[in-house]
Amino acid sequence: MRQLLPRVIPPLAAALLFVAAWQFVVDYWEIKPFLVPPPRAVAERLLADWRPLTRAWWLTAQAAICGLCLALLTGSIVGVLFAQSRWLRFAFYPYAIFLQTVPIVAIAPLLILWLGYGARGVIAVAFVLSLFPIIANMTAGLLSVPRPLLELFELNRASRWQRLWKLQLPFAIPYLVTGLKTSSGLSVIGAIVGDFFVGYGGQGFGLGYLIRTSAEGYQTPTLFATVLLSTLLGVTVFATVGLLSEFILRRWGHD
Repeated sequence: MRQLLPRVIPPLAAALLFVAAWQFVVDYWEIKPFLVPPPRAVAERLLADWRPLTRAWWLTAQAAICGLCLALLTGSIVGVLFAQSRWLRFAFYPYAIFLQTVPIVAIAPLLILWLGYGARGVIAVAFVLSLFPIIANMTAGLLSVPRPLLELFELNRASRWQRLWKLQLPFAIPYLVTGLKTSSGLSVIGAIVGDFFVGYGGQGFGLGYLIRTSAEGYQTPTLFATVLLSTLLGVTVFATVGLLSEFILRRWGHD
């Protein structure tokens, strides 16, 4: 508990300070509620619409987690292939960079055409957006092994599998964890953007859909509440991945 308090108290204090400043600005300059609603109006909307907001939060969280898990699996496999084959790395790594450079708002409409409306399209957007950091970090980690250690394994006639599992993978774990942390935030952004453009069809609606409809209808308190929940989702996913990363690092002997 003593170790947890220094991590929890500063963010809570900053949040309270932000809410107080927000209320002061709204009251002092008499800003109209449809432009910037006061914190109380946002809190009332959260309480009044907690059921649909909670369901939207959960749908978006599911899409983000599914996209992140698929990106972790695919990115790890691709990273291993790139590290094992220079030809594959030179031939296909530029196309992996393509996923990072093309705006996701340009890819999302294509996913609508290919996958249709529904959860598959939203998960696909989250997957595409969070894939590259894992590929890049996994590849860099596997290639970061010092040359003398590789020569030592070759001298002992270790197989490629033994070299990968016992030497390269332990070196790559910290890199992979870093990529996973980066992708955790991107997966949430991808899920929200995917829902904004693709939607869930008849399966319900997520945070992206609420952001779009609230903005179109000038429902500013709902818009602020949805943005707040989106931030909470991003922090939750990042914190969960952070705890998981610490466990993985300890498991592989990294302090």
